[in-house]
Amino acid sequence: MAKNRTAVATHDLTKVYTDFWLRPKVHALTKLNLTIHRGEVFGLLGPNGSGKTTTIKLLLGLIFPTSGRAEVLGARPGSSRVNERLGYLPEESYLHRFLNAEETLNFYGQLFRMPRRVRRRRVAELLDLVGLDRKARRRRLKEYSKGMSRRLGMAQALINDPELILLDEPTVGLDPIGTREIKDLILRLRGQGKTILLSSHLLTDVQDVCDRIGILANGELKELGAVKELLTVREVFRLQARNISPELTEQLRELIASSNGEVVSVDHPTATLEALFLRVIAKGSPSRKSDEPRAS
Repeated sequence: MAKNRTAVATHDLTKVYTDFWLRPKVHALTKLNLTIHRGEVFGLLGPNGSGKTTTIKLLLGLIFPTSGRAEVLGARPGSSRVNERLGYLPEESYLHRFLNAEETLNFYGQLFRMPRRVRRRRVAELLDLVGLDRKARRRRLKEYSKGMSRRLGMAQALINDPELILLDEPTVGLDPIGTREIKDLILRLRGQGKTILLSSHLLTDVQDVCDRIGILANGELKELGAVKELLTVREVFRLQARNISPELTEQLRELIASSNGEVVSVDHPTATLEALFLRVIAKGSPSRKSDEPRAS
């Protein structure tokens, strides 16, 4: 693939953490070879300690590889050329608790040398985008719930209109409605041509928004591919029908048996718990308000 179509590329990327005597202690990442294409949502999956956060830190230039290399937007991770085009939401957002949301985003806008008028417009747009209403955006962050802090962290990651957005557990601390809103936002960003690397252990989140995924375990890439392809169980076929008689159902069973097949089950399809919850809440509530603040 042409280089201008590649947002992230790693080549035998390896990270080994050492002890005080520089002896190998933890093999956090071993020979990771990965390509993330521009304009896609890529999910990085794995249990705790699998190497997800280490990978993101390496791509940000916050730590250095033991061996191998990475390219981000065609340049070395951590360079100013890259940082100006990146957005990053860490697993834990470290925000100044005595500022409010508007002041926080204004501060980050100043770091990117945004003109005052542009900064003011951008702050308002982003707070609307992540669902923090006018009352919430003027509260001190020490009064924020986990969900409200997460929304603000997402806005902060987008302040510079980045080309590549790295999200580490973006929906942690959010209720099902907030989670759905963040996932919708990720899809909207992809529609704008953004490239998104999403690290998460919540499989439903990844399944809903990602084009491709990579699965890490013990620092090694175990699986890589398109979500639809990886989730397809090719040994099983599911037939759904409507308004058929019990007699026809039995005939279908006999036909399958005559072809050396097996009917595993005949049942009604079910919705997910998330879909049920959202549907029930939507019926009982005409509008969505910001998460309630935590008591200070």
